[in-house]
Amino acid sequence: MEKRERISLDHFQYLTEILDPSMDDYLFIYDLQNDLYCISPSALDRFPIPGCQFSDVAGNCEKFVYPADVKTLQDDLAQIFNNEKSVHDIEYRWMDREGNPVWINCRGEVTHDEQGKPQFLVGCINEIGLKQRADNTSGAMRETTLQRELEKRQGERLSGYILRIGIDNFKEINENWGIDYGDMILRRTAECIGEMLENGQKFYRIVSDEFIVLNTAKGEGDVEAVKLYKKIRAAIDSFIADNHYEAFYTISAGVLDLTKVNKQNYATLMKLSEFALNEAKNRGKNQHYIYELSDYRMFQYRRRLIEALRHAVNNRCEGFEAYYQPIVDIGKQKLIGAETLLRFQTEELGRIPPTEFIPLLEETGLIIPVGRWVMEQALKACHKIQEKIPDFRVSVNLSYIQVLKSDVLSVILELIGAYRLKPGSLMIELTESGFLESNARFIKFCDELRANGILLALDDFGTGYSNFHYLYNLNPDTIKIDRSFTLEALNNPQEYNLLRHMVEMTHSIDLKLCIEGIETDQELEKISAMDPDYIQGYVFGKPCSYEQFVEQHVRENAAV
Repeated sequence: MEKRERISLDHFQYLTEILDPSMDDYLFIYDLQNDLYCISPSALDRFPIPGCQFSDVAGNCEKFVYPADVKTLQDDLAQIFNNEKSVHDIEYRWMDREGNPVWINCRGEVTHDEQGKPQFLVGCINEIGLKQRADNTSGAMRETTLQRELEKRQGERLSGYILRIGIDNFKEINENWGIDYGDMILRRTAECIGEMLENGQKFYRIVSDEFIVLNTAKGEGDVEAVKLYKKIRAAIDSFIADNHYEAFYTISAGVLDLTKVNKQNYATLMKLSEFALNEAKNRGKNQHYIYELSDYRMFQYRRRLIEALRHAVNNRCEGFEAYYQPIVDIGKQKLIGAETLLRFQTEELGRIPPTEFIPLLEETGLIIPVGRWVMEQALKACHKIQEKIPDFRVSVNLSYIQVLKSDVLSVILELIGAYRLKPGSLMIELTESGFLESNARFIKFCDELRANGILLALDDFGTGYSNFHYLYNLNPDTIKIDRSFTLEALNNPQEYNLLRHMVEMTHSIDLKLCIEGIETDQELEKISAMDPDYIQGYVFGKPCSYEQFVEQHVRENAAV
């Protein structure tokens, strides 16, 4: 004890500077009598500490101790100052230089002067929330070690590559075979990776089922990375065969050529390698993807668009607009309704094509609140137009997501009641490609539509997954022929005859047929010769706002 009392603060600081490069933790000494604090220099890189040595400890601690934990520290130090305890051992939070809380364990022992008064608090601080540097399950080093490796080389212009490997559907392996079996798969995958590495290549386990191979040697980064991925995949295939296919699994990989990355800091490299791996998985799994800046910019654009869509939904669908395109009874040469079409624009991104934003609405589930908004706009417009054209009806496209994941029928019936619309005022348009996943659910939904006087149209018939058994199962009122099919019929005699027979077949089973995409008088004349029921296309009018629709179409068709 006597020897420890004679160590000066300057001497202690000298020792910490020597030991600091070889330690992960932070040494400290607090001169209790002179209110001076000394800590390892590396702590300054991590935390907003005034310096390696500073006074006014109570005041300065409030700059880097998490506010909610200041009292915890003060209470413990008060007991030390009052000589009520000689051991300091508490867990609380500091704030890093970005203001994020970091859990630490601060342990120390108090030394006393000749009068028995507390003199020094000497100890060590370690981050208890810090990730492990190595992984005992796979035998690989962990992400923390990779981070340190890259941060040590910050400022260098790295060549080579990062190969980020992920086990496909790893969650299913754990669920079907158990955690222990999943750990065995991780170990064997890590062994397959390690066996294929050459000198200078290192690999790390990043998250539960992902590994990174780091190669900073010169050469063709992406080409060499793809070769390595294929060798690893072949080794895993051999392991699966040797294991008698007890569990079959595949791996995907994202390749990041370091020469194609401008900012080579740790955060950027991890972000781009994660994007590359996700692209490989999104494109079907069991394959590799080589990072391209153009793809990443598209990914960023999609992310900004999703943020814009969320913002719009949270602000009463600001930026969305319902457009209407006339549908004409070609036999009577009379406007009988309109299809409701969704439009979206933002100040930042401008007008967005429906082919871009509607899939994102479905992917994120935002199609449910937006779909309700569109339905209300359409039925409100129908209510107003029926004051001029009593038999007017409105068509609304419904996403299969709305049918599967919400009680959309209740929403429809609620809005029909709110706007006091008679049966036949609303036609729901469903695209047949959405039926494949849950045929029985859709058949039940369509039955309920008909039971409530709601018309049903099968949209885009003749494209994609066309199958005539849908006509029997869903029993729609109308089928709609897509513009792409119409164009082929207009330009190819064989396709024209096929469409003509389709019209005849439709009428023979007492269904109506609407042909979309008619743009010119010549097209109209040729298609009208087939005797379809309805025509929709630019020849009668482009999609437009409600106000424009009333001005251009409702007034001239209004009942006198």
